[in-house]
Amino acid sequence: MDNATLFKPKDTLFETNERVGDFAFDQKVAGVFDDMVGRSVPFYQEIQKMTCQLTQDFAAPGTHVYDLGCSTGTTFHHLHPLLDDSIGFVGLDNSAPMLEKARNKLADISEKRSVQLVHADLEGNYTIENASVVLMVLTLQFVRPLAREKIARKIYDGLGHNGVLIIVEKLISADGMLNRLFIDHYYDYKKTQGYSNTEITQKREALENVLIPYRMEENVALLKNVGFRHVEDFFRWYNFSGIIAIK
Repeated sequence: MDNATLFKPKDTLFETNERVGDFAFDQKVAGVFDDMVGRSVPFYQEIQKMTCQLTQDFAAPGTHVYDLGCSTGTTFHHLHPLLDDSIGFVGLDNSAPMLEKARNKLADISEKRSVQLVHADLEGNYTIENASVVLMVLTLQFVRPLAREKIARKIYDGLGHNGVLIIVEKLISADGMLNRLFIDHYYDYKKTQGYSNTEITQKREALENVLIPYRMEENVALLKNVGFRHVEDFFRWYNFSGIIAIK
């Protein structure tokens, strides 16, 4: 399940001491994204493996698997050999550079199954239909809180019976002390991945107004409010979580 065969330019975007603007999934980020996410998200390869296993459990022949915020298409790349060819892939992302990377990564796959990569804002107009699995891997945290319930409801409505939404998300803790400890351990982890204090600080400031994490209980309440009958976490590492919601 690893991405070792794919060339991944190293993420050095935040080495500068100059003030950086808000984080954006632009051309520069797209160019180093695979390295960035692999070094920034603890157990990222294991999360990908678990996400794909659960998708394999619920994806039904003749339906669609959606990836909302599909970025460079890594999850679809991993899923392709695991799923029936009649299952179509639909990826949405609001970043044209990320979608270009995804098209290149998935070029061979599109010869064997239906693959649609759509340039769309998740808060805008798009449809979800005939879905058995919808993925939001490190995506919901970038959606404005006021828009999250509307998106969750759209996903719920587009899923078939026993369809699932799989979310991977950064969290905050309701307990201030634990929240600080979790963040400290996360920054220590990033240092082990080769990020300097400057890079950690600069990226934190760039993400401050862009990435807005919820508490676990807020995510559970959101999903149950729109109708999901069961919500459970399948992965947890300090302030990162994987959540599955069943319709």
